[in-house]
Amino acid sequence: MSTVDLVIVGGGINGAGIAQCAAAAGYSVILLEKGVVAGQTSANSSKLIHGGLRYLETGQLSLVKQSLAERRALLKLAPSLVNPIPFYIPVYENSRRGAIAIRAGLSMYSMLSKFDALGQFKSVPSVRWAKIKGLKLEGLKALYQYWDAQTDDKLLTEAVVRNARSLSAHVLEHAKCTQIEHLKNHCVVHYQHQQALHKVEALAVVNAAGPWVNDVLDCVTPTVAPLPIEWVQGSHLLLDIDATDGILYLESCFDKRVIFVMPWNGKTLIGTTEVVLDEITGRPTPTADEIDYLLGIYHHYFPTLGDVDSLKAQIIDTFCGVRVLPKQQGNAFDRPRDTLQQTTATHPHLLTLYGGKLTTYRTTAVEVLSWVESHIGRRNVLADFNQLQLD
Repeated sequence: MSTVDLVIVGGGINGAGIAQCAAAAGYSVILLEKGVVAGQTSANSSKLIHGGLRYLETGQLSLVKQSLAERRALLKLAPSLVNPIPFYIPVYENSRRGAIAIRAGLSMYSMLSKFDALGQFKSVPSVRWAKIKGLKLEGLKALYQYWDAQTDDKLLTEAVVRNARSLSAHVLEHAKCTQIEHLKNHCVVHYQHQQALHKVEALAVVNAAGPWVNDVLDCVTPTVAPLPIEWVQGSHLLLDIDATDGILYLESCFDKRVIFVMPWNGKTLIGTTEVVLDEITGRPTPTADEIDYLLGIYHHYFPTLGDVDSLKAQIIDTFCGVRVLPKQQGNAFDRPRDTLQQTTATHPHLLTLYGGKLTTYRTTAVEVLSWVESHIGRRNVLADFNQLQLD
């Protein structure tokens, strides 16, 4: 039986980033993905690398600052995968968030970005409002434009995995973790790959299985208590409507949430929802209520492009991502989006990740690496993680 420094369970963006970071730091790494890399949530997000403007409303300033720093880093490290894109916020006479509040939020956003090139925002003059084709002008009081970035989440995750492999990380697809024996000095990880059973000794194990994080904990011996979680589905609709030149940041006409209307492969992408699921069975799909919700908001702001029923006929694709949130009171929209790391005194060789954001996967990786270093010591560094280019 072979021995490695680190086994990672889960081949989404967080698992991929941890593998890349640990391999760059000289650790021997095996990543186990039960399906294919970026086959689930990390291919079904809103495709944004952003600071999270809306998180300012709930006081998550440190998360916004961190996200903006990571946006700046990824624009430099992955210029072919992460691209700046203008965002537009229309403010109407009946908007819940008035022009003063939006301007204040954008000013704070700019300050937290350290006034980098994408930290600028402006008020778009009324003579240019009509350039956003189909946007409702009745009652429009102001239009603000700021910057964030867009990516292909699946391609980004695959690029991170390629880089991790180039640093000697072993990434196995269709490799299902079946048991983690937590022993005194290490773990023995059992997994099924290519119709055969395998096992490997690991000085440390990271559970980065996303929505299936507690399923992985169920196969740990001795047993370990999982955190109570909820699965929150975010659905997107791709419409056969020519895209605008930027992203619309729109306040829901039904509740206090916001959604995005985005260009995607020349068409119009709308998302996202936040629906708590009772269970995960098979590939998630949008519910009828989610479709009506998204199309209702789109029709509210783009009334000349069709009513809800006619818009349904223009849906050419749908996809859903499922994120994990700690189980607590309140709606999903208002809950913190920080990544939680769980370790226990009874299982010191195992770290479990709950949550995580596409934008901040590198920060998560660095935090996990700090735990690995403190737990099993340092290795001879192969590369500077902060300088690794992706393509």
